[in-house]
Amino acid sequence: LCVPISTFRQQRTAMAAAPNAQTKVCVFGSGTFGTALGTVIARNGFTVTLLTRRDNVAASINTQHINPQHLTDCKLPPLLSATTSAEEALAGCCFIVHCIPVQSTADFLKPYTDLIPPNVPIISTSKGLHSETLETMAELVPRILGRPQPMAFLSGPTFAKELIDGFPSGAVMASEDMKVADACAHLFHCNALRIYTTTDVIGVEIGGALKNVYAVAAGAAEGMGLGVNTTAFLVTRACAEMNVLAVAMGARAHTMAGLSGIGDLMLTCMGGASRNKAVGARIGKGESLKSILESRKASLDGVAEGIATAPAVAKLVKKLGMDAPIALAMAAVFDGSTNMQQAIMMLMQRPRGEDFSAIAHQAEEKLRQRCLTGPLGVSARAWAGLAMAQAVLLVGLAGAFALQRRAR
Repeated sequence: LCVPISTFRQQRTAMAAAPNAQTKVCVFGSGTFGTALGTVIARNGFTVTLLTRRDNVAASINTQHINPQHLTDCKLPPLLSATTSAEEALAGCCFIVHCIPVQSTADFLKPYTDLIPPNVPIISTSKGLHSETLETMAELVPRILGRPQPMAFLSGPTFAKELIDGFPSGAVMASEDMKVADACAHLFHCNALRIYTTTDVIGVEIGGALKNVYAVAAGAAEGMGLGVNTTAFLVTRACAEMNVLAVAMGARAHTMAGLSGIGDLMLTCMGGASRNKAVGARIGKGESLKSILESRKASLDGVAEGIATAPAVAKLVKKLGMDAPIALAMAAVFDGSTNMQQAIMMLMQRPRGEDFSAIAHQAEEKLRQRCLTGPLGVSARAWAGLAMAQAVLLVGLAGAFALQRRAR
């Protein structure tokens, strides 16, 4: 059965879309993902303004409904416009969608700190850890703004071209405040894109950051001519590895079984449009990382976040006192202390152990038990029972004292 793409790409009904047009959404960044997400939101009937640095991009989007540099064959919806003026883009906006790479976020946001309303939710789509501070976006953005800010985090297996083409897709919206998560999810949810909500911000962010490192590894394996056995093994082992790190940072183990974990990991490691995988493939074929990054910088191929994230993960692993063999191996490849063939041999020659799939869940259970344990190693339940017994004893003593006074 052949289903027309337009079936999934239909906007919400006119009755639902009309009030949406009163809600303005500002998108930071006019690259591939910013353009695609802006299109999804505008098709849902919301008014969208892309903030871009380039006058020619703004002019083309506003007059021809075409982004001249990204997704150039896609006609953009009439509710989507663009501007180079931050004042114009942010004026009256109800939501901000942040589509700027993690390593560039601080420099991008600093000039706009006073323009960003403190009560407007920022939806981050950036995936990675800051290479120097090791911050996630949930930590980085409030620090740059110098204040708390309502935030949500969109992650999942979503290639930009397939989003704009209306292929059925799914993603997760995470926020510590479920009301914020629901409000932000409403912008994107439609026939072609299902959005699920969660409060596990750490799990969603760590999954989105680490999967880029593993995608470079997957691309390198493919570039070396290794088969699908290798890729399947790598993806499965990588998911367990990033889950252990995420749980150690406070995430919930089940998050990695969802769209922002194994879902996004599979897409990035196996999909043909993955930037990180493309970089890895060139590494696997013997090209130097320096030449790869220089050529990508000179083109519009986009940022491969996994390259900057790997050394940050290595620092994080050391800070947590943990082990992450795949991520550490890739960090060593990137800094030139080893090559891919040596890294693979090192990983394959590690001591044999038990099935790794249960490690994160076991760690989560240990943390839960630790939280339930009070002083002197006594469980919280036991302490509660002791407190209750003390209360009963005190009430009994008080009653006996009262009777004794009456007898006198």
